[in-house]
Amino acid sequence: MKFKVKPISIKTGDLIALTHINDAVALDVYPQDRILIKRGSKSATAIVDVAKGEEFVKPGTVGLFKEVCDLLGIKKDGVVSIKVGEKPVSVAFIKQKLEGKEMSEDKMRTVINDISRNRLSKAEITYFVAACYLNGLSLKETVALTRSMFESGNILKPKSKKVFDKHCIGGLPGNRTTPLVVPICAAAGLTIPKTSSRSITSPAGTADTMEVLANVTIPIKKMKKIVDKTKGCFVWGGALNLAPADDEIIKVEHPLSLDAEGQLLASILAKKLSVSATDILIDIPVANDAKVDRKTGEHLKRKFLSLAKKFKVKMQVILTDGRQPIGNGIGPALEARDVLWIYEKDIRAPKDLKQKAIQVAGPLLEMAGKAKKGKGHVLAGKILNSGEAYKKFLEIIKAQGAKITHSSKIPTARYKYNYKSKQAGKVFDIDNHMIAAVAKGAGAPIVKSAGIYLRKHINDNVAQGDILFTVYSNSKRKLKYAKSLLKRNPIFIRSKKEKPKKPKKMKKEETFTRWIGDWKTGVT
Repeated sequence: MKFKVKPISIKTGDLIALTHINDAVALDVYPQDRILIKRGSKSATAIVDVAKGEEFVKPGTVGLFKEVCDLLGIKKDGVVSIKVGEKPVSVAFIKQKLEGKEMSEDKMRTVINDISRNRLSKAEITYFVAACYLNGLSLKETVALTRSMFESGNILKPKSKKVFDKHCIGGLPGNRTTPLVVPICAAAGLTIPKTSSRSITSPAGTADTMEVLANVTIPIKKMKKIVDKTKGCFVWGGALNLAPADDEIIKVEHPLSLDAEGQLLASILAKKLSVSATDILIDIPVANDAKVDRKTGEHLKRKFLSLAKKFKVKMQVILTDGRQPIGNGIGPALEARDVLWIYEKDIRAPKDLKQKAIQVAGPLLEMAGKAKKGKGHVLAGKILNSGEAYKKFLEIIKAQGAKITHSSKIPTARYKYNYKSKQAGKVFDIDNHMIAAVAKGAGAPIVKSAGIYLRKHINDNVAQGDILFTVYSNSKRKLKYAKSLLKRNPIFIRSKKEKPKKPKKMKKEETFTRWIGDWKTGVT
């Protein structure tokens, strides 16, 4: 049947088509049924919603919400053909997983292909995520999920046969090591194409921070040219169609933070395989209030290494100190400023962020054979301190259309609030979750200049009246909201009486805040 199109400029998060009840009866479809919509060579399977009156659509007209219009390339009124769609067979496979049955590689591939091709509704994807969360994924299933994810989208193929990548599992405010690690490695001759995400639940993702300095929305062909020329890049992965099913799965995971182990492992490795990575470093920050504690971190490390073997990629996993934010800036612009201060050797540059970047870059240089085992940090420190990394950083962002190349040009928010200590003492603990909540309350990451700037860290002495941190916002209302959060929830614990349960002591080789100054890198 032919229908006139009424574009509806509303995003629903799903592929929705609105039909008049008379047309629904003629097609023999009901709400939540599927219809196949065709326009020329393009097609989309949409979920039906039904209108009884003519307020939204008249008989013979179909209302297409923005996602469907974008998929079909519809910008104004037109004509489409519609017929009843069939329920994908993958729905039955999802039901089987809900019942606790193991999924074969063929079944997993079918589900992932249907997700990447928009054949499943958000509700059906949510059931798939819930099934994997409740029943877990075997190693066989995780391998199948990983392979299905990266094979369902584009694959970047740089000229270099050896491709390096790094990933942090997150859960730690700041920690913006990527803009430092990539140039250090690229300056040493490593090919390291870095795709990153925008924030969904944190004050900033790497893509949000880098967008302050350069364009991060780059098509894959241009990305390849940049990588082949400069050895590195900082690109938003959402615009590249790399492992697209993973992006859809992440969207339904976040409302309840259902970060199922098998999906987390598959998600990270699939993204790395989609850029043809052969050597990968995984950073797992561990602490009682980080994303994972030490025991879980050790468990994930074993799982990552087992999965990497199945795909014949070289991997190293490091457990790092996740007790507090890394760097001082929390929020896109403030984090970008921290990075540039390090490159510019500004006195305000955060030492811990510089140290963490060297800690992460070192093993990558060792994996590439650029430094002997245990000496990668020395080379990383030399490259950063010599200015070679800064030169490479500028080369990369200029290739991406640089917006800002000096810290003095980064805009600051209009309003600020200095949070002062009401007592003297020493900082024993920092609440990572509340740091993130207050920074987001102030407007980050949507407002790039909003966030928090830390002035004290764990073990720092504090005098009464000292500024612990500054909250930045472009909105008086948002700043007021951020201040209200602070009244109800302390971020800093500053006395022995308030001291929380001491986290399990980390092994010496896995910490960085106290011993990295002993390295012969000129970094203290």
